[in-house]
Amino acid sequence: MLYKGSCHCGKAAFEVEGELTGAVACNCSICSRRGSLLWAVPRENLVLLTKESDLATYTFNTGAILNRFCPACGIHTYGEHTDAEGKRSAYVNIRCFENLDLKSVPVIEFDGASV
Repeated sequence: MLYKGSCHCGKAAFEVEGELTGAVACNCSICSRRGSLLWAVPRENLVLLTKESDLATYTFNTGAILNRFCPACGIHTYGEHTDAEGKRSAYVNIRCFENLDLKSVPVIEFDGASV
């Protein structure tokens, strides 16, 4: 299924293809503050409708995850990670999707604060 999403002001827009069977609510220091629900997909399944250079990036701790957000409204749209084998993943904030009933998506709690 194709999902369309964006930040609050619409300047950071994207589409993502896949089967949304669940999302993760992480309690690490950044996820608990921003309140996003994350869906992991291969990075190639995420298509930016905005130039990547128009997004802002925040990293912390080891800098392994690039947290992407809109510099105008501040909404976190997705994060990116590349593992040791070069596999790229995107962690999409499903709260940014258009017309998604969040109550229909199973949420898994992840104890990222202990990692």
